[in-house]
Amino acid sequence: MTQEKWGQLRSKLMKAVGKNNFTTWIEPLEFQELQDGVAVFSVPTNFMGNYVSQNFADLILYELNTSGEKVQRLAFRTAANSSARPTLAEDAKPSLAPEPRPAVPDTPSDALEALQAAPLDARFTFDSFVVGKPNELAHAAARRVSEGGPVTFNPLVLYGGVGLGKTHLMHAIAWELKTKHPELNVLYLSAEQFMYRFVQALRERRMMDFKHLFRSVDVLMVDDVQFIAGKDSTQEEFFHTFNALVDQNKQIIISADRAPGEIKDLEDRVKSRLQCGLVVDLHPTDYELRLGILQNKVQHYSSTYPDLTIADGVLEFLAHRISTNVRVLEGALTRLFAFASLVGREIDMELTQDCLADVLRASERKITVEEIQRKVSDYYNIRLSDIIGPKRLRSYARPRQVAMYLCKQLTSRSLPEIGRRFGGRDHTTVMHGVKRIEELKLTDGQIAEDVEMLRRALEA
Repeated sequence: MTQEKWGQLRSKLMKAVGKNNFTTWIEPLEFQELQDGVAVFSVPTNFMGNYVSQNFADLILYELNTSGEKVQRLAFRTAANSSARPTLAEDAKPSLAPEPRPAVPDTPSDALEALQAAPLDARFTFDSFVVGKPNELAHAAARRVSEGGPVTFNPLVLYGGVGLGKTHLMHAIAWELKTKHPELNVLYLSAEQFMYRFVQALRERRMMDFKHLFRSVDVLMVDDVQFIAGKDSTQEEFFHTFNALVDQNKQIIISADRAPGEIKDLEDRVKSRLQCGLVVDLHPTDYELRLGILQNKVQHYSSTYPDLTIADGVLEFLAHRISTNVRVLEGALTRLFAFASLVGREIDMELTQDCLADVLRASERKITVEEIQRKVSDYYNIRLSDIIGPKRLRSYARPRQVAMYLCKQLTSRSLPEIGRRFGGRDHTTVMHGVKRIEELKLTDGQIAEDVEMLRRALEA
């Protein structure tokens, strides 16, 4: 088999295994020779040879034989010692013989290269992260950790709901560390992958290798740590790995969907360890941050879609209507640009509402009158019964009017219905309250700020 033919086969293998797997495992293989039905490849490490042998040998054999080559098995030699006995990968026939035990990696760095199971997304850098009030502390902490150097807070725990930027910041830290400190061993993976590696090590009786690998990193980054909750053995190993790295003054960065103390079935000792560093909450996005994200995305798309224009008010409309998830917000804008380019139209309000009808419908959060009453009473530090009750003191009447105004603006309830929810008041009373707040918003800065703060809190 010629090198040219192997090159052609590699393009087929990339389609079969995907770009990430191909780049990590197949691309480093160098074809050496084909002799007596054995295809010999050079690999950088024994670890890689064993991994390819166990996971991709059948596919490579199939492609080789489909191309006309008569190959019965594969063999791998490390590039550093081409005369060494090669690792053999038998053909895909059933066999009662045990699978070969993977070799111990040559060096920690070789193993870490193979362990980089979670690829980093090139889009997720600090430059592309839009900073606003809800995420400025998390961004500042991530920036500080990405500088490397002495550890100031360990671990750094980033937590928040879906689509608020946790994974973006994790990837950004990893990119920054790899760029500025290439000498550091930075390992980024999900909690699920940590658990998989642990179970695999148990099954193959390679726990010492597992411990050695995870304790030799300089920076350990684990995404979505809530997934190890309830997995007792995995939590125990994570706890010991955590302690070993902290004792060596190595940096640990964790993300989760909620605060460590609120993760159900997470052991108390793990919670305690996670809480001993800096725990930072990524709050739900506010209107200004969502608008900034959209504007940043439009700037990015301007080179791809130079002929498309966006009518005034569209971005503001989207920032207001899609308030719960940044991924949904960005996906909506992507769909808009693609649709407008296909039909050759300007992105105006009509096209936006037609194209995103399902997204806008799903994003409509049903705010209730009761929820507004509770939020307003908490905000003004008065009892809920005072908002609904008959007292007409100004300290109660003004919050009551604010609540009525918000009910009119944020719910589909009629004025008579709103009146009934406020102690059986007449609809004209509600109408007067709404009108009074509309007037005060123009003349009283404090009322305008109160209403806006409450609206944001209710829509978050």
